Amino acid sequence: MCLEFRYPTDMHLIAYNQGELHQLSATHQNVKIGGASGYWGESAMATPQLLASGGLDYIVYDYLAEITMSILARAKAKDPAKGYATDFVDYVMKPFLPMIASSGVKIIANAGGVNPQSCAEAVRALIAEKGLNLKVGIVTGDDFMPNKEAIAAEGLTDMFSGAPFPPVDTIMSINSYLGAFPIAKALDMGADIIITGRCVDSAVTLGALIHEFGWRETDWDKLASGSLAGHILECGPQATGGNFTDWEAAGDIVNIGYPIAICSEDGSFDVTKPEGTGGLVSVGTVSEQMLYEIGDPRSYILPDVVCDFSNVEISQIGKDCVHVSAAHGLPAPPAYKTCMTYMDGYRAGTYLTLYGARADEKAQKLCDAAFARARKTMAMFGLGDFTETSVEIIGAGSQMGAPRSSDEVVAKVAVKHPDMRGVGIFLKELAGIGLATPPGLSGFTGAGRPRPSPVVRLFSYLNPKDGVQITIDVDGQTQSFEDRVQPPLLDEGHGPTPKNVADASLEIQLIKLAFTRSGDKGDTANIGVIARKPDYLPYIWATLTPEYIANHFSHFGATPESISRFYMPGAHAMNILINTVLGGGGAASLRNDAQAKGYSQILLNVPISVTEDIAKQVGLN
Repeated sequence: MCLEFRYPTDMHLIAYNQGELHQLSATHQNVKIGGASGYWGESAMATPQLLASGGLDYIVYDYLAEITMSILARAKAKDPAKGYATDFVDYVMKPFLPMIASSGVKIIANAGGVNPQSCAEAVRALIAEKGLNLKVGIVTGDDFMPNKEAIAAEGLTDMFSGAPFPPVDTIMSINSYLGAFPIAKALDMGADIIITGRCVDSAVTLGALIHEFGWRETDWDKLASGSLAGHILECGPQATGGNFTDWEAAGDIVNIGYPIAICSEDGSFDVTKPEGTGGLVSVGTVSEQMLYEIGDPRSYILPDVVCDFSNVEISQIGKDCVHVSAAHGLPAPPAYKTCMTYMDGYRAGTYLTLYGARADEKAQKLCDAAFARARKTMAMFGLGDFTETSVEIIGAGSQMGAPRSSDEVVAKVAVKHPDMRGVGIFLKELAGIGLATPPGLSGFTGAGRPRPSPVVRLFSYLNPKDGVQITIDVDGQTQSFEDRVQPPLLDEGHGPTPKNVADASLEIQLIKLAFTRSGDKGDTANIGVIARKPDYLPYIWATLTPEYIANHFSHFGATPESISRFYMPGAHAMNILINTVLGGGGAASLRNDAQAKGYSQILLNVPISVTEDIAKQVGLN
């Protein structure tokens, strides 16, 4: 496929969906969707690039993460008109609304954050200002902050860690992860631009496909496949060469192309990018994105379906074009995952550079002295000790787990304390010890001293679907939506793990055998490993045992018991989870890499036992 085309939009079909008549917008055999944003703050270059490429039916935007929700909640607390991703209004809607209107492309974004109404009002004002005829729809019902006292009274514990419910006055945001059917409903009602609050990242894509193809809530394989298409698009250029293991092959990342999915009614789809752009679309780039932050690939739980990606096959069908086969799906869960963020004390940290002989030892001595001074001062004010401290000597092996002496390092030093004053004292003492430190201390000046900031922790629980009231509003026309609870279906089981290997006699680095991509799920690291050739996977699997992996991540606290492995025969891949290894994860962590973004790079260095024949294939004599 992977061609530039437009489909006729003058014919309509009717399908039965969600218990009501569902209108298909066209006789599409395929739907073409561009992914323009992976987080709040990403470059604004995607929208003009995708619009100029022509032929798109939809452009989708993902702005939200757990920490983003807490930031937006604080913004709304200060100003009731705020609390949404302003980039969507300022850098997408304001400059490109006329082009969007003339192209006929529809826009779906979770830019509403904790205030979809205000975001929609801002967009509607721009539409009126430019004299355009576009309908704006919003999906609400995910925000449970008004119910926080009642939720606290339920005595909930965190669904992953078992942690108790935090004090009510520390809560910053509570949002259920909604699904794609309300988005499809807004499209049915004629919306051209749809703004949601917290929905799962892939829902902005799946909602368009449900609308276009008339998929029903029991079309589990199709819903899982559409969710996979959304998962490939949701991180923008990570599917087109960004963060790719073979990064040199991505070429020009200044003008990197953003991903386009050309989706078929059977759930399969092609992935490509605009012609003439940089980057790369290959089996490797798309496979890495498929495994990115999905946990158990046989049971990737979303509001509309439980996805099994383990047998999905990805094949190269042209230059910068791959085909992704349909996925397998199981019935949707009876509840929405709900994430609450809350404040748990304060933290701060900074980076210091030192160079010269034994710079790593100098850095450690400086940090230890700053801690000692701060503790003395805190004692004078009756403040307790830090709840956590962190020193990572970057350049001396702190990240790779291979300590070594270095004559040029960056010391990342950070603390947590229940009282903002404790953090402030540390920052003052760290700056004040500058003239007493070993020689070689340096740093870029002009940024000012760091300031204490809240430690934001995540609390997750399940919110029954029948307790969530969802509303769709398209320019004043409103409808409610009730997500149906589906009957459970027994897991069909999964295929065997790779065959046992006993003929390995040589060791070579994993990077010669596989692509990798890593990320986080709360306090869990997720590392996807995709064999460059199917024959390599049994040897990779046999070497990367929980014990072996834990040994290479022990400096981050990994143990064999903390590690789970999952086999994906379709993509000749394995997915690895390392639990409780990120220091709390996200904004709760003091780690330099609190989201495991570099963990795949650590794994690429490890030796894998292979046969002499495989060693010769990768160029080892």
